[in-house]
Amino acid sequence: MPGPAPSPAPAPAKVPRPRADALRNRERILAAAREAFVEHGAEIALDEIARRAGVGNATLYRHFPDRAGLVHHVVLYVMGRVAAHADDALTEETDAFAALERFTHAAADERIGALCPMLSGDFDREHPELLAARTRLEEAVEALVAAGQAAGLLRTDVAVGDLMVALAQLSRPLPGSACLDADRFVHRHLQLFLDGLRAPARSELPGSAATLDDLRRKTV
Repeated sequence: MPGPAPSPAPAPAKVPRPRADALRNRERILAAAREAFVEHGAEIALDEIARRAGVGNATLYRHFPDRAGLVHHVVLYVMGRVAAHADDALTEETDAFAALERFTHAAADERIGALCPMLSGDFDREHPELLAARTRLEEAVEALVAAGQAAGLLRTDVAVGDLMVALAQLSRPLPGSACLDADRFVHRHLQLFLDGLRAPARSELPGSAATLDDLRRKTV
């Protein structure tokens, strides 16, 4: 006689989805931390970040138990949003240079320049989440630059590294300085830079184009 039928495998446990208010609080904390890091650097008191986000200290620490974790997630937050802007610009703009302009101004508004000081010190640049986010961002921006050059609208003696260096430098005020009013000049100066990227080139650039590999060598 055949033996008893095997018992069905237990259904996998369902992972509860975060509540909508928890997701909103997390987003508010990340946005507030990004702005605070821009103004005062990554050492600003976490209590001040909680105050800016409009949440209690316990809520902040529930999402991000320590400063290192918060910095890590702010970097991922900014990189993810900037990559999404690059994808959207390339998809929605019919003019390749207009897509590059749209992305550059949007990336400045996301405070991409604030990533530079946060990537210093003992920050784990080789964390798998960070590597995946960096790859996605790099590929999205490379697609924008390639589209502009293929259309004959972007000068060919520049590379993605040139764009990213200029964007970081022009969009980052000095933390803790009295130069925060410089924000009102960011988009004006970025547009001057973008006009210099248009083809045909009106000058010969010294040196060679900055590639993503160049940037990686200078930050490891």
